[in-house]
Amino acid sequence: MASSSALALAARRSVARLRCLERGSPRRAAPRTRSFDRARSLSSAAAAAAASSDVDAPPPAAPAEAKNPHHPRMFAPLDLGPHIGRLPNRVLMGSMHTGLEGHSIPGFALPFLNAEDDHEDLTEMAVYFGERAKGGAGLMVTGGVSPNRQGWVGPFAGKLTTETERDRHKVVTDMVHSIRIPTYSPNSPDGTEPGRICLQILHTGRYAYHPFAVSASSTKSPISPFPARELSTSNVKATIRDFANCAVLAKEAGYDGVEVMGSEGYLINQFLVSKTNQRSDEYGGAFGNRMRLAVEIVEEVRKACGQDFIVIFRLSMLDLVKDGSSWEEVRALAQALEDAGVTIINTGIGWHEARIRECNAIDLTNDFGRGSPGSFSEARCAKIETRRAATIATSVPRGAFAFVTKKLRDEKIVNVPLCATNRINAPSTVEAVLGGSADLVSMARPFLADPDIVRKSREGRDEDINTCIACNQACLDHAFIGKTASCLVNPRACHETEISIEPDSVKSDERLNIGVVGGGPAGMAFAHTAATLGHHITLFDKSDEIGGQSMLLFSFPFLLHPCSLQMVLMLGQFNMAKRIPGKEEFHETIRYFRVQLEKLQQAGKLELKLGTEITYDDMERKSCDGMAGRRIDKWIIATGVDPRVPNIPGMDHPNVLSYIDVLRHKAEVGKKVAVIGAGGIGFDVSEYLLHHDDSDDRDRSADEVDVFLENWGVDKSNSDRGGLLPEEGVKMTKPHREIVLMQRKRGKLGAGLGKTTGWIHRSTLVRSKCVEMISEVSYDRIDEQGHLHITIGKGDKKKTGVLEVDNIVLCAGQISKRDLQEAAVDAGSDLASNTFTIGGAYEAGELDAKRAIDMGTRLALRIKDDDVVPGKHAFHADVGAEEKLYDAMMKIMR
Repeated sequence: MASSSALALAARRSVARLRCLERGSPRRAAPRTRSFDRARSLSSAAAAAAASSDVDAPPPAAPAEAKNPHHPRMFAPLDLGPHIGRLPNRVLMGSMHTGLEGHSIPGFALPFLNAEDDHEDLTEMAVYFGERAKGGAGLMVTGGVSPNRQGWVGPFAGKLTTETERDRHKVVTDMVHSIRIPTYSPNSPDGTEPGRICLQILHTGRYAYHPFAVSASSTKSPISPFPARELSTSNVKATIRDFANCAVLAKEAGYDGVEVMGSEGYLINQFLVSKTNQRSDEYGGAFGNRMRLAVEIVEEVRKACGQDFIVIFRLSMLDLVKDGSSWEEVRALAQALEDAGVTIINTGIGWHEARIRECNAIDLTNDFGRGSPGSFSEARCAKIETRRAATIATSVPRGAFAFVTKKLRDEKIVNVPLCATNRINAPSTVEAVLGGSADLVSMARPFLADPDIVRKSREGRDEDINTCIACNQACLDHAFIGKTASCLVNPRACHETEISIEPDSVKSDERLNIGVVGGGPAGMAFAHTAATLGHHITLFDKSDEIGGQSMLLFSFPFLLHPCSLQMVLMLGQFNMAKRIPGKEEFHETIRYFRVQLEKLQQAGKLELKLGTEITYDDMERKSCDGMAGRRIDKWIIATGVDPRVPNIPGMDHPNVLSYIDVLRHKAEVGKKVAVIGAGGIGFDVSEYLLHHDDSDDRDRSADEVDVFLENWGVDKSNSDRGGLLPEEGVKMTKPHREIVLMQRKRGKLGAGLGKTTGWIHRSTLVRSKCVEMISEVSYDRIDEQGHLHITIGKGDKKKTGVLEVDNIVLCAGQISKRDLQEAAVDAGSDLASNTFTIGGAYEAGELDAKRAIDMGTRLALRIKDDDVVPGKHAFHADVGAEEKLYDAMMKIMR
């Protein structure tokens, strides 16, 4: 426990700082010497043996002067002081809400929800964190848990306020503490450190999605339908006690510490900023008062839990909102938090409501739409606002926000370790960030993609890492609808107890010879899983390289949402990635599957038949005669989809192109373009055409940080409040074309795009001022000049006009390629009962890569079962109580 004198000294320092700030002059401390242990220079000879050892069988103690030969900074131990000890590496597994954290739904209500998984027991959460501890995470943080009812994320969300709730968490901490993690610390007798885990305490404040929301003042968040009630002074003090009580319960449950969520626009952040804090008591007014809540929470947590308890504070270093915190305030709060007793300061970037830039759609018809209706930029598309800065999507360069952590670190005003976060997903990026920007790094979603990312990095097996592509489709998008999180590239994430993939676990007499036709996401996922389990797989693809039809996806950074990923499974290879910024992440997935399938081939478990197109006759022959002594027992058809061609008179005009012509065949496209179809494909093609310059063949980098920050109006110097550039400082990339994007149905274009990323695509097009969006369009005909005649609206309000464009690009959806399945059914042979379609071939209308990979993986686990027959071979994750409750709440609110 902390000595009373030490706590008193910390309190006196904090009070002095608060009084100074109340006078409006944040204290400028002299630079401090950063005293905690840095990476040591060690010998690489002993590290090779340690790096190749399995986590469950730890290597002998590493001698002094040892370091990891592959990523030395990443695996340098970090000393957190004599009361806590050392972390084995510099990787923090950051907080993510997975849906496994439990809930507070009354027991009597659970039967009425009829959920397949009630999540009352936290065993699934324990297995989830256990796998990541085995994978080498030095320190892990849970998803947010509320310290009281008002702080719930949503109705009956997870909280920790009672001994009963405390006891549920013990299975999690017991699991993590049973695991030892290799370290290069010379002070470790057996060369390992214990697994460690912290609980994140999250009070949502006015972001709460329930009617009990509270905040610093009575305000309403733009992202919640419920207005927040102002906390009274006594309620503020009670909330501080609730945080401390939650931390005590966490410690009693076995957690090694807590992370206090003070960023992203949640309650503590709401107290820090004057736009949401208009109080006149001791918790409002001057910044010294506004930061009092944060400081007193940390002080009370430290006082209640002692010095042997990790206290992380998530500090918003870049609010990205108007009238957000100034840099002087960020510095002052960091110093006060250190005095109050934090162990680590983690970086927070952006409020959830952050609007980087507000833009109006531009009327292009003066020149572009000559001869068309007066203006297509009517109310339905007149104004689009960005809802949040792009801070974690694929379009964000790797390590883009490490600069703000470096800024605080370089000022040397705090001694505690600083943690960088956001879009750090590979060991090479970790090494770069640890080269001077931060003392440790936080990776959250990368642990969904690959729970073994740290262990593989330690062993120098970077090519075996299943890299997070930051698509948000199965993690954040799920969290927003109460659905258990997962991962597009790893469906096992958060479903470890449902999906068990043990090598060679299928009994020898149950192993099948399976032919897979199509090497897109669904086909690759099935082949990889089935071969790993012990089946023998022959993978056919008419392309000459693995990834086949999915190569287009991994050439474009724009294909981030379910609708747009439909095109993944329908196109042939397309080697234009070098022209596209942000493409690297998608190539990482192709690289991962390629490496894994090649290893399975080397092990004799899989054969790759590339450049081979399969017909029904081929299937029938191989099912009867076999090949190389192997008769195919079952067929998996993953042939994807074909583009749908609309019936418009004049479609044969040479100015009319399909998106395949544009993206795969590199057809030349003029400066004025009409795009038919505003689903995911239409948005992707529009964004590509907007930025692609036929005359510029330079390789693009996904790490062009400065260009990204300027485009989104982020002030790298953080000189203005909130870290926003003034309007004149925003530098948009010059568009290369003018585009009209249209859809037949009425309503907002792009309404079906990804929940957390779709707005980025809409905003990118609108902010260019060169894209016009029109809904409720009928396509009448294409004339001899290649111009498109259209009608907008219906009845008395309809208008007709002509779009005088250079090209018309068709993005009107797709249809499943079921030729092989239909041929088998028509033949009436036994082959039909052994032919299974997956991915786009199974269902084009709702296809996305997330669903395709999940479907392929789950079918591979059950393909040997007699009750799995065509038509009854699509399996899904269990539906949790939280998702059922969310659905019920949405029905009531509608």
